[in-house]
Amino acid sequence: MTPAAPQRPILLNAFDMMVPVHQSPGLWRHPESRADEFDTLEYWTSLASTLDDAGFSSLFLADVLGVYDVYGAGPAGAYRGGVQYPLLDPLSAVSAMAAVTNHLGFGVTASVSYEHPFLLARRLSSLDHLTKGRLAWNIVTSYQDSAARNMGLAQQIPHDARYDRADEYMDVMYSLFESSFEEGAVLADRTNATFLDATKVHPINHSGEFFTVPGAALTHPGPQRTPFLFQAGASPRGQQFALDHAEAIFVTGSSPRLVRHWVDQIRNGLEARGRDRYAIKIFAMVTIVVADTDDEAQQRLDSYAQYVDTESALTLFGGWTGVDLAGTDPDSPIEYVTTEANRSALESMTKLAGAKTWTVRDLAEFVAIGGRGPVLIGSASTVADELVRWQTEADLDGFNVSAAVRPADLQRVAHYLTPELKRRGLLLQRPDTPTTLRETMTGAKAHLAADHQGARFRRS
Repeated sequence: MTPAAPQRPILLNAFDMMVPVHQSPGLWRHPESRADEFDTLEYWTSLASTLDDAGFSSLFLADVLGVYDVYGAGPAGAYRGGVQYPLLDPLSAVSAMAAVTNHLGFGVTASVSYEHPFLLARRLSSLDHLTKGRLAWNIVTSYQDSAARNMGLAQQIPHDARYDRADEYMDVMYSLFESSFEEGAVLADRTNATFLDATKVHPINHSGEFFTVPGAALTHPGPQRTPFLFQAGASPRGQQFALDHAEAIFVTGSSPRLVRHWVDQIRNGLEARGRDRYAIKIFAMVTIVVADTDDEAQQRLDSYAQYVDTESALTLFGGWTGVDLAGTDPDSPIEYVTTEANRSALESMTKLAGAKTWTVRDLAEFVAIGGRGPVLIGSASTVADELVRWQTEADLDGFNVSAAVRPADLQRVAHYLTPELKRRGLLLQRPDTPTTLRETMTGAKAHLAADHQGARFRRS
């Protein structure tokens, strides 16, 4: 029997992307949408301030490195619908957002398949300094053939091989973050004209199958040394990687039962490794439509239907899964096939969907608002009850909250829902004095836990 979950506060991350369309294709046309301002700094600093005041733990920024060109065997659908294209670099606005917030963390996505570790370590350490330790790195291996082609490859690296390469990548990153600079290396000693203690700065001398990085890190460690680590691998190989490296895992499913399937695997995997089953924080994606009353919230959701773009929804699905559903019978069932793309996206609607057989029409309607996650609708009290139900039944630590109408639905969560969660004592209470994101998320210290794999690279 699975042990009962301990009582714990709800952690909230806003889940967004620096694009016109993130998870709800077509809703950028809604009169309240400001998603077409995604390329302005004011959009992001305003959102960050709202989230910080509301008690969110972080703003989690997704990213991809290619265009969604599977549907219709080309990018036209993504271009027309603004489906995660064009897109800005998620690291680009973090410093500005950090400057207008005190507590909010920033989870940035960066790919181990296409970023060189030596340079990425510098960028992440720089942001850890500039955010005062409020940075998280969402580790991805990427899943688009279009990205691979633009990086000079004929096709993307096979699914499991991407994770094999990623394991070595993480060894390099831990070496740069944890062992290149000893504690106390930065002296800034004016009297003796010595900024760094040369005896405490070390080359990492990494020479492996995929990477050769002989030198020392370019940037001294930020307040967390290794940024807080997110991961979203749900395939067997991806989950193994997540158990090795993640401090927080992001899962997606349409029901608590489906999400619990993954959560139990993660928590059991931690115990099998001799770690506490709650050593990793687990978040599920939800889209929230909240109003003064249940009826008003339902009316709001119903009003979204006129803006739904089903072709763009299938473009999004094709990009996730590598499966082209253009021209198929809308009432034909979807069957599971193995691709080199995002396997968990397809698996969640086929192999793990229980008795439900998904048709193309079902899929398009479901993805059109909220992507692959559930849509929670109602008053603040009703949605709070539903979050508690999901947390209890799926054994979750928190939620990545997506907006259908951006940023209006996140602003409504801040206006209606988070005060209700605070009133009930359900929302994580942040200390008056700002802390690092790792301290916020875990309640522990600013650096990696002693039983984390990355801690093995720490100098004694």
